[in-house]
Order: sequence, then C-alpha cells, then structure tokens
Amino acid sequence: MVSRREVIVKSADKYRKASKKDKGQILDRITEITGYNRDYASHLLTLFGKRLYMESKRGTRFILEADRKDSKVRRKRKRTYDREVADAVATLWKMMDYICGKRLAAAIPWLVPKLEATKDLFLDDDRRLKVMSVSAATIDRMLADRKRKLRLKERSSTKPGTLLKHKIPIRTFADWDEDKPGFVEIDLVSHEGGCSSGEFAFTLDVTDVASGWTELMAVRNRARIWTMEALKAIRSRLPFPLCGIDSDNDSTFINHHLQKYCEDERITFTRSRAGNKNDNCYVEQKNWSVARRVAGYARYDTEGEVKALNELYDVYRLYVNFFLPSAKLISKTRTGAKVKKSYDTPKTPCQRLLDSDHVAEEVKSNLRGQFDSLNPADLKKEIDRLKSRLNRAFRNKNRTLAGNEIDSGKVA
Repeated sequence: MVSRREVIVKSADKYRKASKKDKGQILDRITEITGYNRDYASHLLTLFGKRLYMESKRGTRFILEADRKDSKVRRKRKRTYDREVADAVATLWKMMDYICGKRLAAAIPWLVPKLEATKDLFLDDDRRLKVMSVSAATIDRMLADRKRKLRLKERSSTKPGTLLKHKIPIRTFADWDEDKPGFVEIDLVSHEGGCSSGEFAFTLDVTDVASGWTELMAVRNRARIWTMEALKAIRSRLPFPLCGIDSDNDSTFINHHLQKYCEDERITFTRSRAGNKNDNCYVEQKNWSVARRVAGYARYDTEGEVKALNELYDVYRLYVNFFLPSAKLISKTRTGAKVKKSYDTPKTPCQRLLDSDHVAEEVKSNLRGQFDSLNPADLKKEIDRLKSRLNRAFRNKNRTLAGNEIDSGKVA
C-alpha cells in the first residue's frame, strides 16, 4: 500500500496539469503498476493533494488538503465464530462432498446429531451451539479460502429450463405429473476421455423430477441391450413405482424396444424437443453434480473399469439420495433484463419423499429405517476407497497400453 501511495503522490500534480491525451497515458501506467481500476485511479489522481481554501465566520482562513488513508477501519466487534468453529464446519463440508453453504446449512441440524451419535464428530457445548446456528452466508465466508485452494472445477454450462413434454407416438397411460414421484428423466453420460473413437463406457443417469432421487449405472457401450438391462435394474431399486420416462432424442432411447417395454409395463414415455437440451434440465444437472463429480472425465473402456464404476455407484447412490440436500427452483420473475429466481429450502431426495403425499407410508417407514442405519462418514470413506480403486484400474490400464506399444515398436 505504501508503494501505491508513493506512485499516486508523484503523479498527482502532473496528471492534473496534463492534457487529455497525456492523462490517458498516465492512467495506463498507473493502472499497470498499482492494479487499480481506471476510474478509481483517476479519482485518486484528481483529488490527491488538492487544496481547498476556506474562511470561517470569524474570519479565520484555513486550508483543506485531500488525502487517502493507507489502512481500512477495522471493526471492533469480537468475532462470533472462531477458528475452531470454522474447522468444525470445514469438516462437515468435506464430509458432505464440498456442497455450497445453503445446502450445508440445511443439512447441519440433522447431520451433527447423527455424526455425534456415531462418534464421528466431537464438539463441546459452546462450539456445538455455534455450529448449529451458523448461517449459509457465514459458511460461505468461512470456507472461501479453502475453496480457492481446492480450485474446484467450474460449474457446468447446462442451465435449468422449462420442462416441456412433446410426446412421441406411443400410448400415454398417465398424465405427466412433476409433483408426484415416479416420473423420471434419463440420459447417457459418456466416458470417452476426450476421444470419441472406438468403444467406451457410458453411465445411465435416471433422475426423479419430483424428489431429485438419482440412480446411476455404468454400461459397456451405448448399445440398446445394455441400456435396457441397466434401466430395468435401476427400476427394481427405486423406492417408488416408475410411472413415466422422459428422454432426449438419442436413438438409444427412441427405438421400438423401449417403446414396447413402456407399452407392456404401462409407463408413460415422452421425449424432449430436438435441439432443446434444457427440456431435460433435471437430469442434465445431475450429469455433472452427481455422475461427473464422482466419475470424472477419464476414459473408461474395459470390463474392470465398468465393474469398478458400478461398485462405486452402489455406495454413492446412498450418499447422494439420503444425505446430500439440493434446492429446487420455485419461480422465475423477469423485470426488464433482470431475472429473479426463488428456491425452496434445500432437502435431500429422501426428505422430499418423506414429505410427499404420493408416497405410501410403508415406503416412508423403510426409508426412515434405512436412513437411521446409514452413516455418512462411513459412506464417504467407502466412496473415497472405491474412487481410488477406480483410479488404480485406470492407471494400470494405461501402463499396460504403454508397455504394449513399446513392445510392438510403436514408441521409440
């Protein structure tokens, strides 16, 4: 700050006397040296050292000279949340897969007691009271430095859009109802690793529109037979009956086999408009926040990698659906060029099913029992272990391929 002040002091008089062209050159130099915005630098150079001659009512003359303080005025109020509280919140944040402050704040009321009961978290009375009362905005401020150090991957460019149903020509057995669990969107996530040639694995992503319940299953390729088998397997473990399927216009889904399956099982089948990716906004969001987040962007094209992916998904589905809260868009209002979005309170898919009037009490009882039997800390450790196992399979494959190329003389 001292060096910046010296630059302004030395340049202020020259700047005020310079022509418009010379002022622009001076500003270019000042902004490059100090890093200031041009408007702010111009403001400082114009006022710095400028004198104002004044006279009081008593006839006393005095001079006011503009200056700029070197340091900001710090607040005197004592901090409410100390380092220990921040560390405790960071521990919860890491355990919940680095979710945002709003989602973490919604999870803390039930997460802390559950972790304390399983001996995975220890807080004294004072720290516990503060952790339980911390707001979403404060959480984001606490974790700002940690987020910068982690350099998390940028968010997906996919944005939620209006869910528009353009029905393909098959019989509809139930009206599409976004508020009733059982109407899902499906999509395939490729694992080509940046090279689309050859055969590689895909992940079938099935997301319930009403609750956000998400199921994943890896398949060897995009062949119809593997996708159908994966869809049937996912259907068998959904906690609610499958009432409707909405897909994009991929030939993997728009075919006679899936059409006949939906007709035989009396499942409503709809498709999105061609070229309108946001029609499937619910599953598109989960493609990154769930599938890509855990599987990454590597190329998986062996049976071992597909098996490792599915073992990882078997555990990750419990972690996502029972312990990771997410917010749903309630409304959008446009005022000129500004769009204001309103979201509901973040809830886990399990909580949304428990709050639904369309879910049978027996199903809710099973969900409560499953929730009580699960420990998010143990699930997170198991997920990390399975991710390491998947990474090892990927590295071993690459080492084997490199060795084969050397033996064949392709690599000098």
